[in-house]
Amino acid sequence: MSPLAASVIAAARARGLRLGTAESCTGGMIAAALTDVPGSSSVVMGGVVSYAESVKETVLSVPPEVIASHGVVSEEVARAMARGARAALRADLSVATTGVAGPGDSGEDPEGRVCFALASAGATDSMTVDFGPLGRAKVRAAATEHALTLLLAALQP
Repeated sequence: MSPLAASVIAAARARGLRLGTAESCTGGMIAAALTDVPGSSSVVMGGVVSYAESVKETVLSVPPEVIASHGVVSEEVARAMARGARAALRADLSVATTGVAGPGDSGEDPEGRVCFALASAGATDSMTVDFGPLGRAKVRAAATEHALTLLLAALQP
């Protein structure tokens, strides 16, 4: 069990908030880290692994024109994913990831580039982090840790 994930669960429980995830490049690793914490079912509503664009569009309500205009690895898509997960899962706070885990570049984006978004009732924030060509496993692990850190920061009073 990740101490960081345990801190996220404790903070969400203390604030009475429900969490959700929308994951592409992390493939469910954020949700797995959260649900590895005993008692997480009291705050984790669920997660959507939206690897395919069609899932981003149909399950998370990401407008196809956002994907077409900005590319799937973009803060715009990450924000739409986070908002879509928050709505679909009836969560108070949701985090989203979309990026290139590798190996190799996607053609448009380099290996290690991950876009994150955090959606709450009041706002949706996003950022892009270039972890570099660490290899698939390390990029995914780094992105998962970063997403958990974003959640924890958002849950601080």
